[in-house]
Amino acid sequence: MTKTGGQLLVQSLIDNDVRDLFMIPGIQLDWAVDALRQRSDEIRLFVPRHEQSTTYMADGYYRASGKVGAAMVVPGPGALNAGAGLATAYASNSKVLFMTGQIHSTGVGRGCGLLHEIKDQTGFVKGLTKWNQFVNGPTEIPGAVNEAFRQLATGRPRPVGIEIPHDYLSAKLDAITDQSAAGGSAPNGELDSKALDAAAKLLNEARLPVIYVGSGIFHTDATEHLQALAEKIGAPVVMSDNGRGALSDRHPLAMNSLAGRAVFQHADVVLVVGSRFVDVLTPTASWPAGKTRFIHINIDPADLGAPRSPEVAITADAAQALPVLTDRLISREAISNENAQQVKDWAQGQINAISPQAEYVSQLRAAMPDDAVFVNELTQIGYLARIALPVYGPRTYIGPGYQGTLGYGFPLALGAAVGAGGRRVVSITGDGGFGWNMQELATARRYNLPVTLIVFNDGHYGNVRSIQKREFGAEVAVDLTNPDFRSLAQAFGIAFTQVENPEQLGGAVKDSMQHDGPVMIEVKVGVMPSPWHLLRLQPMSGMSGPAAPTNPLDEVYR
Repeated sequence: MTKTGGQLLVQSLIDNDVRDLFMIPGIQLDWAVDALRQRSDEIRLFVPRHEQSTTYMADGYYRASGKVGAAMVVPGPGALNAGAGLATAYASNSKVLFMTGQIHSTGVGRGCGLLHEIKDQTGFVKGLTKWNQFVNGPTEIPGAVNEAFRQLATGRPRPVGIEIPHDYLSAKLDAITDQSAAGGSAPNGELDSKALDAAAKLLNEARLPVIYVGSGIFHTDATEHLQALAEKIGAPVVMSDNGRGALSDRHPLAMNSLAGRAVFQHADVVLVVGSRFVDVLTPTASWPAGKTRFIHINIDPADLGAPRSPEVAITADAAQALPVLTDRLISREAISNENAQQVKDWAQGQINAISPQAEYVSQLRAAMPDDAVFVNELTQIGYLARIALPVYGPRTYIGPGYQGTLGYGFPLALGAAVGAGGRRVVSITGDGGFGWNMQELATARRYNLPVTLIVFNDGHYGNVRSIQKREFGAEVAVDLTNPDFRSLAQAFGIAFTQVENPEQLGGAVKDSMQHDGPVMIEVKVGVMPSPWHLLRLQPMSGMSGPAAPTNPLDEVYR
């Protein structure tokens, strides 16, 4: 029996439990696509309308499900188009398998001007992945896929890449029987017992220990271990934008980053788990050391050094380290539930002052089931939602990561809907960001995906406009010409509603939960106040607002 390289690729994907693939066909992929046709009962294909969306969808699929998201495109412009989604997945620590074709193997690097040829495609893919492999022959295809999955299961989660020249996909060869083992969970390294002892000593002796958590908590489902540790010592858990949902916001110890300001001001020891813990615009730590002593647990040793200054640094996965550390801790109540609630109320009062965004966020939360997946965007309501939207479980809140890719939200939400197992996905965006990928209404309709798309329409790039007005007293290049969104939705056969206030939006979102396919809601909005002074542990430079109320912990921990 003989197999083509394309058939070897598809068999390897199946062997590694890939069951959904986001891809756009093209001539350099023909033999792989035909092999997928032959195995269509084993791998579902989702074909969006832009190559950018393949990687966005793969990213969303992973973030909603925890399963590797797989994307495939043609070389050259296909790979470049997919780069934005790949960059977002990289910034968000997502397990994405990125497969791209290549030009004929004999032409690589020669500059012959072959179809879809670009200079040093391998360098481009390498820059957006933690590992990549250029396949040097059809017999290498299974091993490359298996190694990709081993890399995905090892160390810090980030995309991996495979490039395959099209003549290797069409090549016919005897069936390979001696394949390397399929990828799986890598064995954990040995924990540093002395470092764990030192961490436990700091936490046990601290007057107010605080836990700060990022997205690293989700990748091996360590949220239960986090909760057990926090409850044992009664420590508040401050969740970064990427860590929302690590602890249900209904939990007395759960806090957003705004509430985190109050507890950080009095914290003498902070345990940072699975977070880069770096400011958004400058290479400085999210909170200065000063009188505060830091313990960092991170699977990536690169995130344990400068600009951070941990007194104890532990290279380990959170699921491995947290239960061992918890066993070393003395049970107590570092902060009472009453004091913790005072801090949360202090933060919520400041959030409520940002109107009408706070009302929109409140209505959105009330209209969604606890397990709905919320995909946030870079839009005026979305900025406040980073701290204002209560999140009740892991993998139910998705943000843009540090890449801040405008327009990522809607296509990513489509992939999240595939991975979420029938749960409703609510995607918010501005009219500016929606313009990046409005063609994906076709994808939502084609696959009847359960996505509620909310477009806040102010006719401008609203945040850019706000910054220009604040900094320069004038605006330029921020006004938009939009389609009639009702007609656009109807053209794609998608249910549509237009609303004009928070209460109407809440009702429309609640109604959308009864649909089995996509729904689009347009919200007419105007200029809104800036929420930026409330975001992150420390306000970004230049983002000033009203003075915060007195810290409710000042009397308790003075």
